Amino acid sequence: MFEPPAPTTADRMQVAQQHAAEAFGLRATGRRVWGYQGRTLSAAAGPHWLRLVCAETGTEGGTLWNGPSASRTLPASVPRPDLFRIRDWTTDRYAYRAELYAFAPDPVVSPRPVLDEDPGLPEAWWKEMSTALQALAEVRPPADREAVREEYLRRVIPEFTGHQVDAVTWTTAHGDLHYGNVTRGPHILDWEGWGRAPYGYDAATLYLYALLVPETAARIRTELAPVLGRPEARTGLLTVAAQILQAQDRTSFYAELASPLRDHLAQL
Repeated sequence: MFEPPAPTTADRMQVAQQHAAEAFGLRATGRRVWGYQGRTLSAAAGPHWLRLVCAETGTEGGTLWNGPSASRTLPASVPRPDLFRIRDWTTDRYAYRAELYAFAPDPVVSPRPVLDEDPGLPEAWWKEMSTALQALAEVRPPADREAVREEYLRRVIPEFTGHQVDAVTWTTAHGDLHYGNVTRGPHILDWEGWGRAPYGYDAATLYLYALLVPETAARIRTELAPVLGRPEARTGLLTVAAQILQAQDRTSFYAELASPLRDHLAQL
């Protein structure tokens, strides 16, 4: 998903990945999948998927660290690979968590978060995704998990979109539902940041991250109309828009989305 980190970080994480695989009686094989700045490293491990996350010793824990384990409480109607085992250990400088998952048999929709071509997803895929988003939204937002903070959205939406925020309808969201985190199954991957978010936040992510392919974006708007068409989804859409515009100077795929997103906001 992201570029490999600096060599010293990459070497350290690969040694830790090998240690984790051996602890589970497996061997990590195949293509390595890096997280942002090498914070995570994932790969196939036999019939499973092995994900390694790292933090400086003493800073582990909290929302992102415990997100995958906490997601076990979500209903089965939200499709995601089973998390079988967790192993934690620390060194003088770093804390590690290894998570062993069922291997999702189908590939991700896109090798990067945004779409640059029509993925050709069938109507059944959209129906299953719509059902999953509805089931997730019906989960009572956990008090200890926030995917988006209210103070944040009330600050960035006016600053980056020029729109104002009134009342916010809160639901439970995945929080990072881009096209590298959903498979053609569909299965939804990477649950570290799930929690409370404005209504429609996940659907808005799928929609706005497709703006480089207007025909696909129009289809998504239709397929997810039961969510995106509701008035309370406006804040969720504006939140995602503000996040894209806020990050455009430091993230290349956000920079690509900025122009069509501004056109969309002008018509909102």
